[in-house]
Amino acid sequence: MNKVYTIILLISLFFSCEPSTNQTDATTDEINQTVTSISPIDTTPRVTGIGGIFFFSNDPEKTKEWYSKNLGLEVNQWGASFEFRNANRPEEINYLQWSPFQKDSPYFVPSKKEFMINYRVQNIEGLVKKLKKNGVTIVDSIEIYDYGKFVHIMDEEGNKIELWEPIDSVLTAVGGKTTK
Repeated sequence: MNKVYTIILLISLFFSCEPSTNQTDATTDEINQTVTSISPIDTTPRVTGIGGIFFFSNDPEKTKEWYSKNLGLEVNQWGASFEFRNANRPEEINYLQWSPFQKDSPYFVPSKKEFMINYRVQNIEGLVKKLKKNGVTIVDSIEIYDYGKFVHIMDEEGNKIELWEPIDSVLTAVGGKTTK
């Protein structure tokens, strides 16, 4: 019986691949339309989302515990990692980091604000070039880590902003609990 199924499968494959059939022409047309409709990878230097929310806390450990107990956040040593899907590539997992920092942490300097937002960006080098051209204060140089590139800037209100060009696959490979 298995031989019969194998023969039928081979015959079906042979005829479905026959170049003179209408089915192949239709499939070729569909492939050509799909290929021409796929846009090239966008490398425009810009923000693509929120990468993290950082804020001062009098007791970061107690704050993380409160959020875990009362709001169900899966906390780790840095705070909580929120997992979401990339809208353009749904198979790709992306992350947003929520982190309470010890009040007056030097990480927020030169800002005097009690929070900092991390923005996910693409083409961080191109974005920094654009920002310099626009007269934006660049606080430091681009730093490269296994999980992405970072740079800090100041907005016109004196808020320090962290820009992050992520490599989410590294964070996915590391694993760990995330808030979904």
